[in-house]
Amino acid sequence: MLTKEIQLEVEKGTMLPLMEEFYTIQGEGFHTGTAAYFIRMGGCDVGCHWCDVKESWNAELHPPTHIQQIVTNAKDNANTVVVTGGEPLMWDMTALTKQLKEKKLNIHIETSGAYPLTGSWDWICLSPKKNKLPTPTVYDNAHELKVIIYNKHDFIFAEEQAEKVNKKAILFLQPEWSKREEITPLIVDYVMKNPKWRVSLQTHKYLNIP
Repeated sequence: MLTKEIQLEVEKGTMLPLMEEFYTIQGEGFHTGTAAYFIRMGGCDVGCHWCDVKESWNAELHPPTHIQQIVTNAKDNANTVVVTGGEPLMWDMTALTKQLKEKKLNIHIETSGAYPLTGSWDWICLSPKKNKLPTPTVYDNAHELKVIIYNKHDFIFAEEQAEKVNKKAILFLQPEWSKREEITPLIVDYVMKNPKWRVSLQTHKYLNIP
């Protein structure tokens, strides 16, 4: 059980349930191949059956950490920070992004968009899920729409999401990792027929890095 003082700090976003943090190469989407420091928050109630970090779902397993420590670790390692999860927008990102900005860092977020947007971001990657659709604030501000394709029906969902996201967002289709051999050829064919889309791959898994 958290003390009332810690619970209050979590609610304000001055402490956050940190699952892990690591420096690696961005493996997906628009910034594939670039160095980035990943900050993974605990807590998610979207519940994707194919999620590869289900250990992030229960926020209580990940102790609240002062954002000053998170920021210090980030600035010592990279120019670009990626906040991911779990679902990071379950928490107020305002204080964290303010301090990261003060350190002159580029700040990205990877989110399902299921909660209203908080924080100040240089890049917003929206990866919507059918279980819990994005909020208008994330649709309106996303720089990138990345839809995970698990089966043929997901192409319909992808087009529905492309209609809802702002017109400046760059559109990506990415095969779900366990179905990649089956799905990747379908995505390639789809993108060639619908060139507004781009292909995204989980290159970090091919490279065997975090």
